[in-house]
Amino acid sequence: MSSTRPGSSRLAGRIAGTYPLGDTYHRSALESDMARLTDQVSLLVPDATGLSLPGRPSTVVIGRAEWIDRNVASFSHLMEPVQRHLAERIDQSGAGARGAAIFTQRMMQAEMTALLGVISRRVLGQYELVLPTGEDGDVVTFVGPNILQLERIHQFRPEEFRFWVTLHELTHRAQFQGVPWLRDYFLGLVGELVEQSKPEPGRMNRVIEELTRRRGAGAPMLDERGLLGLFASSEQQAIIDKVQALMSLLEGHGHVVMDRLGHDHLRSQERMSKVLKARRKDRRTAAFFRLTGLEMKMNQYLKGERFIKSVEKEAGWEAIGYAFRGVGSLPTLAEIEAPERWLRRVA
Repeated sequence: MSSTRPGSSRLAGRIAGTYPLGDTYHRSALESDMARLTDQVSLLVPDATGLSLPGRPSTVVIGRAEWIDRNVASFSHLMEPVQRHLAERIDQSGAGARGAAIFTQRMMQAEMTALLGVISRRVLGQYELVLPTGEDGDVVTFVGPNILQLERIHQFRPEEFRFWVTLHELTHRAQFQGVPWLRDYFLGLVGELVEQSKPEPGRMNRVIEELTRRRGAGAPMLDERGLLGLFASSEQQAIIDKVQALMSLLEGHGHVVMDRLGHDHLRSQERMSKVLKARRKDRRTAAFFRLTGLEMKMNQYLKGERFIKSVEKEAGWEAIGYAFRGVGSLPTLAEIEAPERWLRRVA
């Protein structure tokens, strides 16, 4: 998608909604705080992770609509190979195949619109590896309305909550800046997944057969990967599992570091942590999360944190560093579920 259609952008904006204080004087104060806290936290994260934080990232506070636009633009650059293939298919095929290709494209746009609209209401920060221009990034973005709204609803101390959120994003920056091969590996997985997203002949028949098999086995029609997992080919599913394993490691590592440093520096860390964990388990959004595959994202925090804590309990905090030695040392998805298997293999 070189871009979403204007109607899609409006729909995403309606799903995202607004927060009355998001564009008031509170935003400029938040911008100043996040820039200052980025410098402060950058001094703490290296000791806690053993990973370096070279240089200084750009720090940006944005609104929900801007977060959607930035992600649509970045995603569009990653999706260019698929878009070229779809365009060729539309030009070369008959009316029936042309209609199917256009339908596939619109389905992709609709799903991305819904996902971004919902996520934009929940995301607090994001470490950007790819900028909207498609260039390499080193940018930490914070979604101002969501930070301000959570502070107000839960009566968080602004200074502590903002410090805590910054900890998480700066830990992600340490992972990608302090582990030389990690960025290219992650973007390589994304590239493989995009390349495998070409239209697949007979996909609907395969999906129907899979649904029939699951029903016969008494299994859920959709697993945590949602429609993405259901429609994915076997090659795509293997890549999705690698992405899921990597993100579980990174999110779990980031969350544990966030809580550990928060415990040392913040009086309200425990309450903030409980609130955010309860927010991820909100049953009101469970059906949507399962349908769209966001359940997989939510589970990354839970599985990853359990993996990190289990490894630390068995072999000490230093053993976590083995995961960042090289691609071959990364835990597989099965090892995320069974940390002792990973420890036997690498340590």
